[in-house]
This record gives sequence, structure tokens and C-alpha cells, in this order.
Amino acid sequence: MSYYGVYIIGRSFATINAEPGKKVYGEKLSKKDGKEFRQWDAFRSKLCGAMKKGLKTFPFTSGSKILYLGASTGTTISHLSDIVGVEGEIYSVEIAHQCMKLFLKNMENRENVIPIHANAKKPEEYEEVGQVEIIYQDVAQPDQDDILIRNAKMFLKPGGIAMFCIKSQSIDVTKPPDVVFSEVIAKLEEHFEVLEKMKLEPYDKDHLFVVLKYKG
Repeated sequence: MSYYGVYIIGRSFATINAEPGKKVYGEKLSKKDGKEFRQWDAFRSKLCGAMKKGLKTFPFTSGSKILYLGASTGTTISHLSDIVGVEGEIYSVEIAHQCMKLFLKNMENRENVIPIHANAKKPEEYEEVGQVEIIYQDVAQPDQDDILIRNAKMFLKPGGIAMFCIKSQSIDVTKPPDVVFSEVIAKLEEHFEVLEKMKLEPYDKDHLFVVLKYKG
């Protein structure tokens, strides 16, 4: 399986470093044909974990406009930044102050990354983002499905792609993960067509990675 802007170095996926010489999360750097590559760690990035599990849908390309919910410290976003290039835009929402502080430090020279210190439950706080082609969500909240639906209604263009990490333990620890996954999928199907779904073990436990197409 090949992905735009993603290379294979040894046994790992990698992206061309937009900031040569700088690491974001301690990843391995290597040089080949005059370019510097950043190894993409599947145990640190759910998107990379999904790619390792055979992800077929990869909407990211040069110039993509992305709304990323749950930016954390920027591990996955840094690789997307490498991929979408100077024409791309990654609107990165994070509510935790400490995460945002480190995120700003990690992304300070990446002009295609737009930090937004806000609550993903309240998309009206960043309505200036406008329409996007892709929403990527990695938020550990009990109402994470509602968060995705709310943001899609405000920002995702009809036919746009949403990538969603369902964290069963954040939703209901009293139910088996498969039951939680089924309930969330049923709710999402009112608004999205499910294109792909896969469990992320061994990279992340009790997580289901879902690729959705917005009905609009």
C-alpha cells in the first residue's frame, strides 16, 4: 500500500522533514538522496498504526485543508505537515494548556499548522476555520461521536472524509469494547458512510480507527 508523501525507510513509514535537523517527538532521522526523513512511529500515532494495519483511504495530499481535533503535542500533525506542504493548512484544536504549550514549541516553524487553543465541543469558538476537506479526530471524551458530528456539520464539505479514533474506555468502561464500537458506528451512520474500520492492536488497545465519508 502506498500513501502520498509517505516513504518506506527500512521497515518504517517516514516523511520528508520540513524542518531538517529537528525532531518533534524523538523520532529517528535518516538521510537518503540528499533528503532527510523522519521515521513515523506507529506506537505514537494512531494514523500510522492504521496504515500499518492496511489502511486503504488516505485523503492527504499537497494543499489539503484539515481540521484536526485533539492535537496533543503534535506527533501525527507534524507528519501531516510534512505531507501537505506549504500550500496545505492544518487547523489544530487542543484544549489542554500543557499540551498546547508543547505543541506551540514543536510547531513554531511550521507555517501550515494553525494552533487553536479551544474546546472541540464548541466549534463556534473557531468558526473562522471555514470549510475543510478532512476532519481527523483523536479526542478522549465520552461524547466523542457528538463532537465529530457537530464539527462535521459546521466545517466538513459534503463528501469530505473524517478519520475518527473511537476510544471505547473513554466512552463506557462498563461495556465490552465491541459493544461500544457498534453503538458509536450506528450513530455515525446517520451522518456518514463508513468506508473502513479497523482495530489498532498492537499499537493501541481498545481503539477502533474509522474512515467516514460525510453525507452532508
